[in-house]
Amino acid sequence: MGNEMRSFPKLHPIRLKAPGGAARDVTIETPVILAPMSGVTDLPFRRLVKSMGAGLVVSEMIASWAMIRENAATLRMASVDEGTGPNSVQLAGCDPAAMAEAARIAVAGGADLVDINFGCPVKKVAVGQMAGSALMRDEVQAGRILEATAKAVDVPVTLKMRMGWDRQSLNAPTLARIAQESGIAMVTVHGRTRQQFYEGTADWDFIASVKAAVAIPVIANGDITTEDEAEEALRRSQADGVMIGRGAYGRPWFLAQVARYLATGQKLPAPDMEMRRDVLIGHYRAMRAHYGEQPGLRVARKHIGWYVRGLPGAAEFRAAVNRQDDSAAVEAMIHEIHARAMGETDAPVQAAA
Repeated sequence: MGNEMRSFPKLHPIRLKAPGGAARDVTIETPVILAPMSGVTDLPFRRLVKSMGAGLVVSEMIASWAMIRENAATLRMASVDEGTGPNSVQLAGCDPAAMAEAARIAVAGGADLVDINFGCPVKKVAVGQMAGSALMRDEVQAGRILEATAKAVDVPVTLKMRMGWDRQSLNAPTLARIAQESGIAMVTVHGRTRQQFYEGTADWDFIASVKAAVAIPVIANGDITTEDEAEEALRRSQADGVMIGRGAYGRPWFLAQVARYLATGQKLPAPDMEMRRDVLIGHYRAMRAHYGEQPGLRVARKHIGWYVRGLPGAAEFRAAVNRQDDSAAVEAMIHEIHARAMGETDAPVQAAA
């Protein structure tokens, strides 16, 4: 059956009510959302993904205690583009008062939304700090954190979590109800347990049980790397939108492709090689401007590697870039690998000295 005959799950704008009044309400016109990813969703990447069509972008996870200390690195992680559409800052922590204070700081810094992390599976967070996904094991403390954070600010507060700690404790529907009663405006569910980390497959069907448990919007997350997967995740979860994480690695345009497909059933063509090169160069320069030349180059290496996946000589190129400390030389190498992919040169990528 062709796309024109298919019944697509429709995306509708989501309006999140703010306790501070209608002026602080947030409308996500197209609920195709960039997931918070540590070390990835910094301001340059969020700015780029939003400019290409994402409905909402979320910062990388920020520890509440670090936000309160207001060190330079944390404030840089929490920086947002004010007045460019909704931005969200994600916070993690296990102390209600600290989470509330961190939320106030984030909003003072321009955040339109505050997101609470109950999903991080990393041992340092979930075990060492009893934060992230560990809070799914303590519903009472989770409720205290949700309520304290929601009451602390006049903007909508959202929650991101997993299905549960493990298969024996799939309590996301219960926590979603607690969140709703605590004043949380929207819930995102990654369709895995904490114990799965990122292994196995995301269970989009389970997310439907969370959607059925609450009246607030629910977003489906996990394993969305193609337009067809986005459609299937939305259909099976009955969610109000999708959140995309690793599917955006090296593809800041992917969220726009998903939004177009879900709206019309038509797939946007992948960017041509010239556009891919220009997007990467712009992103690379933005990272250097944001962090400084040398720190920016180091942060950029993983992104550059993602952008060139599938190009001829990509493995050798990545190895050369990872050895190269001259930012201008790296930019020249980016031009060269794309020129080879376009058939403009047969020269190999030059290895770093």
